[in-house]
Amino acid sequence: MANLPPAALGRVIPSKPTWQGRFLAQCVWCVVQGIGVTVRWRWTATESKYAFDEGEKAIFVIWHNRLALSPLMYRRRFEKRFPGRRVAGLVSASRDGGLMARIMELFGIEPIRGSSSRRGAQALRELVAAAKDGCDLVITPDGPRGPRYVIQPGVIAAAQLSGRPIVPVSYHLTWKYRLASWDQFQIPMPFTRIEVALGQPLWVPESAGESEREDLRQELQRRMVALTRD
Repeated sequence: MANLPPAALGRVIPSKPTWQGRFLAQCVWCVVQGIGVTVRWRWTATESKYAFDEGEKAIFVIWHNRLALSPLMYRRRFEKRFPGRRVAGLVSASRDGGLMARIMELFGIEPIRGSSSRRGAQALRELVAAAKDGCDLVITPDGPRGPRYVIQPGVIAAAQLSGRPIVPVSYHLTWKYRLASWDQFQIPMPFTRIEVALGQPLWVPESAGESEREDLRQELQRRMVALTRD
């Protein structure tokens, strides 16, 4: 039994990118960096300045279709103000997730592989461990397969087990291209203006039961939708 491969033991092994995938990841990183130089940024936090002004660690949630500029957004806000601040992000264990994981690594984000359908329990344990090790967490609560703009319960579980508040984040791009994917992924155009909106943090009590977790999921859904402008 000890010599059996992990797959034979029922474990899901996250897919790793091929050399072509690693090359593509490098290209994506270069393109995002180039576009980022031209972007005009505007930040709004009418309900809360929690994580940015106080330096508190948090779970940041942003819709899957707004991943493109998320790494630059995090780095831009924290790199100078809180040097050495680290972040871990949840990404699918699939082949596509392997490409995304490599892109995240290039931006200095620790990828944690898993989703509700693959490697979910192990990914949740790794998220909590990363939080206890001092990392911020970033989760796309409607990923990796949707439905678009519908919060899945995993982020509530992560907040309950880690003790971290959930900070809703969204942004609006004035110039963008939408892909014909399930999430209508948004690709920023050069010289676009980005308006970043921060919502009120949401805490999940350690003692929360199933009914309270569902109420909090719906409240997070409400806050995220309120920040979202397509």
